[in-house]
Amino acid sequence: MAHSKVILKILFSLCVWSFVIIGLFKMHGTNLVPQEYQQVPLNGRILLQKDILRYAETTSTTTDHFDPSEILVDNRTAMDDDQLVRDVESRIPSLPIAYWSKNKNFLQQKSSTCAKYPSIFELEFNNIYWQTLRTTNGTFQLFGAYYDIRRTSLLGPTVRILGMIDRIEPKVKTYCQFWFDGQKEPFIVKTFEYKYIWYNKWGNYKQGIYQPYLIACQIPKPFHGVVPSSVSMVEKECDTATNNLRVIYNRPPDDQKKGFAVCVKGLDFLYDDLSVRLIEWIEMLNILGADKIYFYNLQVHPNITKVLNHYEQEGKVQVIPLTLPGGQPNVPGFQHLYLTKKTNHKRQNEVIPYNDCLYKNLYLYNYIALLDIDEVIMPKGNTVLWSELMDKVRPESLKIKPDGFHSYNFRNVYFLDDQQHEHGWHKDIPKYMHMLQHVHRAKNYTKPNQYVKCFHDPERVLTLHNHFPLSCLGGVCKSYPVDTPDAQLQHYRADCVKTLKKSCEEYRENSVEDKTIWKYKDELIRRTIKTLDTLGFFRRTGSAGFGGSSSGLGGSGATTHSTER
Repeated sequence: MAHSKVILKILFSLCVWSFVIIGLFKMHGTNLVPQEYQQVPLNGRILLQKDILRYAETTSTTTDHFDPSEILVDNRTAMDDDQLVRDVESRIPSLPIAYWSKNKNFLQQKSSTCAKYPSIFELEFNNIYWQTLRTTNGTFQLFGAYYDIRRTSLLGPTVRILGMIDRIEPKVKTYCQFWFDGQKEPFIVKTFEYKYIWYNKWGNYKQGIYQPYLIACQIPKPFHGVVPSSVSMVEKECDTATNNLRVIYNRPPDDQKKGFAVCVKGLDFLYDDLSVRLIEWIEMLNILGADKIYFYNLQVHPNITKVLNHYEQEGKVQVIPLTLPGGQPNVPGFQHLYLTKKTNHKRQNEVIPYNDCLYKNLYLYNYIALLDIDEVIMPKGNTVLWSELMDKVRPESLKIKPDGFHSYNFRNVYFLDDQQHEHGWHKDIPKYMHMLQHVHRAKNYTKPNQYVKCFHDPERVLTLHNHFPLSCLGGVCKSYPVDTPDAQLQHYRADCVKTLKKSCEEYRENSVEDKTIWKYKDELIRRTIKTLDTLGFFRRTGSAGFGGSSSGLGGSGATTHSTER
């Protein structure tokens, strides 16, 4: 009994002291519970006890680590108009904002013609990078305009406009309003042609679906030799345009072309971290002689963005943001789902970046290749560089066609993932270097002219598709098939494309070792490791790893994401 009384006295003392302590805190206005938890019911507060303790731990010591009198924000001065113009021009290259800014007062003066220069604030934009023309028979979504003065063109100086129209075989008559520097009135010409960049038999040949077109407007003779500053498309000559595209004319100052440009269709890898694979691929193409790689970017993983930014700063790549026009989805995730399920829509949209890349680089390179990031045009034998390869191939082709070919195509051969996994890993090569590790391929190539990739002659091709030119200057397109002892298209995939499912088993069962890529092994490993280290991909001692992941470079790299679906 006496023992129980002692316990009761102790409990009573504790209760008293508890009330005293709580009263003291109330008197000083101190509250250990953060404000955001004040409205939480008592039982909820018990559940939040761990969060409250964590809050107390972090807030109680932070004043030891910073000066509360100093705050870090972006204190740069606001941009003036000239800086804003340059910034907008870099974001939307097709918008002639610099021309408009310089001439807006002059262009707004009354003129004797019916058409006036459209204010950039009255243009109808669509999904950031597209401009719209609505007609009585179809809607045009315009992406870019380009100055074409190639010698092999029968049209003479021409502006070609790349875009999509929701009509097949458009019948509506349209006009081009050319705006030249120093002229406050446009020179207006009829649209010469709508060149369809697709084959009917490929599908989606329906009204109401946006189709890819290259539209041609001839420059009038009085202005031959003068590059228009911008062009607008209208249905009636006197219409005030709702679109106005800067006419792109990229030419080297000394007129000396570089060798090779590579164009990559809209990247759609929002959930796939292919950053390490991409580094190996970019370094491989740089070794082979690619002067620049042009990436069109839909949605990519943050690590891929980091890689692309790095190479862009080095001047080795250029990244062009891209959206889908019209009512097609551009929301991340939903866009990926759409492109996965709507294959023909995906293919038709891909035509736009391919041809934009061609026309922006008409006069800058001798050859343009359209490649996916799992493909490499690989010289064989003693040939090392693409330039050496073409020095050998082109004279041989001229023996067959003295006036030259429009493109040079390379046979496709699969390096499938499981063909290598059956043979194990090569210990002297980092496991994360996918191409160097995968040196077993299908014994047989895909059939001639199937799934090939080309070096295109930009002086001679008119429109491009993934595998071949679709139309050419000077007549029917002619492509020279490069012999497989000279070079091949090495295609690294987990599986064959869907249309080759039947043949794929044969490719799997009949494989051969092909170490052609190993002639670049030491240099490719050195460059790749250097870039990975620079970008912080290697886990440091005591760190959590790049991007919070501990699985990246230490794994086998066995998972492959196909870039051609």
